[in-house]
Amino acid sequence: MIFVGIDVAKDKHDCFITNSDGEVLFKAFTIPNNLEGFNDLYQKISSVIEAVDKVKIGLEATGHYSYNLLGYLIDKGFPTYVINPLHTNLYRKSLSLRQTKTDKVDAHTIASMLMSDVNLKSYSDTSYHNEELKSLTRYRFDKVKERSALKVSISRLVCILFPELEKLVPTLHMASVYALLYEFPSAKHVASAHLTRLSSLLEKVSKGHYCKDTAITFREAARNSVGSNMPAKSLELKHTIKLIQELDSEIEEIESEINRIMDELASPILSIPGISYRMGAMIIAEIGDFSRFDSPDKILAYAGLSPSTYQSGHLDSSHSRMEKRGSRYLRYALFNATKYVCHWDPTFAAYLAKKRAEGKHYNVAISHAAKKLVRVIYQLEKSGQQYLGSI
Repeated sequence: MIFVGIDVAKDKHDCFITNSDGEVLFKAFTIPNNLEGFNDLYQKISSVIEAVDKVKIGLEATGHYSYNLLGYLIDKGFPTYVINPLHTNLYRKSLSLRQTKTDKVDAHTIASMLMSDVNLKSYSDTSYHNEELKSLTRYRFDKVKERSALKVSISRLVCILFPELEKLVPTLHMASVYALLYEFPSAKHVASAHLTRLSSLLEKVSKGHYCKDTAITFREAARNSVGSNMPAKSLELKHTIKLIQELDSEIEEIESEINRIMDELASPILSIPGISYRMGAMIIAEIGDFSRFDSPDKILAYAGLSPSTYQSGHLDSSHSRMEKRGSRYLRYALFNATKYVCHWDPTFAAYLAKKRAEGKHYNVAISHAAKKLVRVIYQLEKSGQQYLGSI
């Protein structure tokens, strides 16, 4: 068996190649982070192996720096292992008391880890391409968060410029209201608007829901408004509305791509009532390859949903709390998905009601239901079966 250790950096990668007998096949060498360097590494590996299953390649998880090289190696069919840098550091310290750390030493250390750790699981092609889904779901998460902040700004600005409007509509955050405020960004502008123009705008954007009577109501409220006439705030309101509309378009494009990938994956998670493409995609993306986890409890720990305990001497905490470590994205997706599942699925609804009847706070009861949901998802993904409601 051939072992290849790679220490990844931004502009170059240090590599070390050895075999199971400890014979050094290629002393530590450096390749540039480009196609020429990747091909050089490929040729060196190919020159010392008989088949692709006779090699193990390891590299540290260094975020986006390792992404291109990882993809290249997987496309070549090599079994590739992504190792936590913390594990590499601990392993290096276990070998020597000397505080020696260089990129070439790290490459040697990674190769040695591959030789000694038989329990390492290779980074599958599924895992690699799952990164695309994770990138999309996290990107959407950030965009939605950004849009939410802008909506708060809309509410603040309307409170200054036309405070009476909020009581005249179901919500400020609807297309017809945004169109109104973009065209007439203050009570003064609405009050002086021509009724025909105001009516036409509202009727067109609301698709006939708002008509001339609504326009009259808005204009009368504007004429009696205590809203301030502040051109700077009106300009800020227009720009904020435009930013939200741009974000709406971007989020729609992201969601379309997420839906496409989810359709290709055909995950049974979507068979659970209440789990949408968005939450289902986030859960699948954050968990990744289910074979990495030996049990649902490992996923709970990864999401930071496992209880933490504290015991020291005679002190033993009787109230365990969630650790809230691990992936915050996964924890967010599981909590939100659980709320919908408990609403739409009778089995989960009954389970939530049972926990509430035991006197548990709503959020605590939801956390219990989330743990049950993780166990269901784990079983479905491992078996490939659809949800039947009796798991």
